[in-house]
Amino acid sequence: MMQPLSAGRTLSLWERGEALHALDRAALLCATARPDLPPQAIADLPLGTVTESLLELRVATFGAHLAGHTDCARCGQRLGFELDLAPLLSPSLEAPSAVEVGGRLLRAPSLRDLAAVASDTDTERAAHRLLARCMLEDDREALDDEALAGAETALEALDPHADIVLALHCPACGDAVQAQLDAGSLLWDEIEAHARALLREIDLLARAYGWTEAEILGLGAVRRANYVAMASA
Repeated sequence: MMQPLSAGRTLSLWERGEALHALDRAALLCATARPDLPPQAIADLPLGTVTESLLELRVATFGAHLAGHTDCARCGQRLGFELDLAPLLSPSLEAPSAVEVGGRLLRAPSLRDLAAVASDTDTERAAHRLLARCMLEDDREALDDEALAGAETALEALDPHADIVLALHCPACGDAVQAQLDAGSLLWDEIEAHARALLREIDLLARAYGWTEAEILGLGAVRRANYVAMASA
């Protein structure tokens, strides 16, 4: 069973990940969620496996209910949404390790693959490069547009949690809106917010009672909250 992040581990993760690139943060968080794997193996996991691990850690630490928002690209209206993350963690049938497209075998992309193309500002070229990295055969010549579309569809079926997209409706203009659920950014934003709140509590209690950070974090969430309430009164 996934263990929730303690206050101390939350602060440690935030400190270690604050200056990292988003992909490196995702790898750091996934390594925390998957202590059963060697850290060097994280970058080569399928993206869907990384997403599932991050969502499991999020549910264990902050709960399964997610309240979020996105903006309508057409009119700018802010759209709120609520999501239960638990169904995304339901056990599924073991997926094959590769899929055949046009006579070529493709594996699911990984964080390492994304990192290799992250600096490419040409999205179409980056997509071709990403798929070339996922080809298991030696023949890695560029795919034409039709083959590229087929490969993308096949990889979505192979690793459906690699790119989770929510379908929303804008009540202001009636447009259909898609919101991408980025598990790494979602979890990191919550860890950062929680870490900063913890620092404020530590500062308050240290000033009020002269306790060290370790002593304050050792109180536990319930007692710490009560001390914060008394110190704030």
